[in-house]
Amino acid sequence: MQALNQRSRDIFKQIVESYLETGEPVGSRTLSKGGIELSAASIRNVMADLTELGLLDAPHASAGRMPTHAGLRLFVDGFLEVGDPGQDDRAAIEGRLQGAGRDLGGVLKEASSILSGLAGGAGLVSSPTKDVAVRHVEFVPLSTGEALCVLVNERGDVENRLVKIPAGLPQTVLIEAGNYLAARLKGRSLREASAEVRAEIATRKAQLDIAAADLVERGLALWSGAAPGEERRLIIQGRANLLEDAAAAEDMERVRQLFDALERQQGLLEVLDSTRDADGVRLFIGSENSLFPLSGSSVIVAPYMNAERQVIGALGVIGPTRLNYARVIPMVDYTARMVGEVLEKRHQK
Repeated sequence: MQALNQRSRDIFKQIVESYLETGEPVGSRTLSKGGIELSAASIRNVMADLTELGLLDAPHASAGRMPTHAGLRLFVDGFLEVGDPGQDDRAAIEGRLQGAGRDLGGVLKEASSILSGLAGGAGLVSSPTKDVAVRHVEFVPLSTGEALCVLVNERGDVENRLVKIPAGLPQTVLIEAGNYLAARLKGRSLREASAEVRAEIATRKAQLDIAAADLVERGLALWSGAAPGEERRLIIQGRANLLEDAAAAEDMERVRQLFDALERQQGLLEVLDSTRDADGVRLFIGSENSLFPLSGSSVIVAPYMNAERQVIGALGVIGPTRLNYARVIPMVDYTARMVGEVLEKRHQK
């Protein structure tokens, strides 16, 4: 921004806004007719300077200019004014989510459908984790070669997992592992404490028996934060929307790469989970997202929370870089807030 004078900013802003509206490169004649009080030659000089700065690009030698991914990032960060969704939009989101009923899958699917309709893209919603503070932890021997990992959270939800143990493992090892985890997890969520526990074991600060340390590691791996039968999953709606702007062969190749990436659900879950430590909505433009570096796509992601303001999942939309960011960003944010509220009401019932 500091490298741009007011004239350059005005021209840059108008180019980006025109491109987002039409999807077409913008020429100097269009700008001179659109309110920029400069000659076409002067406008071309400014456009050349913006191109040299890496903010604009020309798809063809004689064509107008369109923003690069860096230009779009500058526009979003420096020029875009984002407000709250309109009353009609808010009412529509609330009505559709509440109308989805109490079924978790139905609520998440409806949220993904809402998002897919926002931007001519695909809606992405991750199922919630139960990232709640832990109340109790123990390992219970069942039979030769098996023990039950038991975790109780502050809401009273119980998560049980079977874990293989060496034959003849003394019960004192199970007690040692359970006491160790209980001391470090009590009052904290798995997400908060598991990395610290693993690091402590790796640096041998835990002073645990080798067998107990191995049991702790396997217990943490099994405790996913989801109840049995509710493992993490990703709901994607609106893949076909991504084909609408794919006119040229190179566009089709980018869409193919994007579809391949959409099939790698673990990677997408990691992208969505990256919002856990973010303050609100996150936006990835083009190569900023390592999962879709070549697809020419933008991803807008927001976390949704429970009543304790803990992040339990995330949702978002992936679409062409030519998104109506001013509309889509607040809509994604509001949808995330409403999903959190609806799921919390569902839990209370």
